[in-house]
Amino acid sequence: MLKDVESRTDIDRLMNVFYERALGDSVIGYIFTDVAKLDLEHHLPIIGDFWESLLFGTPTYQKHGRNPMLVHKELHAKSPLTPQHFERWLELFTATIDDLFAGENADHLKVRAGAIAARMLDFLGIASATPVEIYGADRGHR
Repeated sequence: MLKDVESRTDIDRLMNVFYERALGDSVIGYIFTDVAKLDLEHHLPIIGDFWESLLFGTPTYQKHGRNPMLVHKELHAKSPLTPQHFERWLELFTATIDDLFAGENADHLKVRAGAIAARMLDFLGIASATPVEIYGADRGHR
């Protein structure tokens, strides 16, 4: 039986597994490796802070002074992002959560990831012809 996401250690585990999958993915991998030229050693603590702040209400992400929307706008300017990129990101993220965790916090992360993907699409002006599937939308979660 899988446990819920209960700590920063759990978030770090989720991020490590997710990024391992995402960097090798045929649809979105190049965005991380060729466009963003992601340095995982630098990025993983920052993205861990983001999800920790989001899930547990800690102020850890604030110290970075970053706006995720603007970071993705810069990426979009370098290489256009598409609805399919966000759909694939969400698919991989949700599958990684499902493979590692189960529970209220895990479900909350999936709902928030769907909302973030939809908000990014809107912010970047690349709304999908079909709405990004948001986890839990059919179950009354949002």
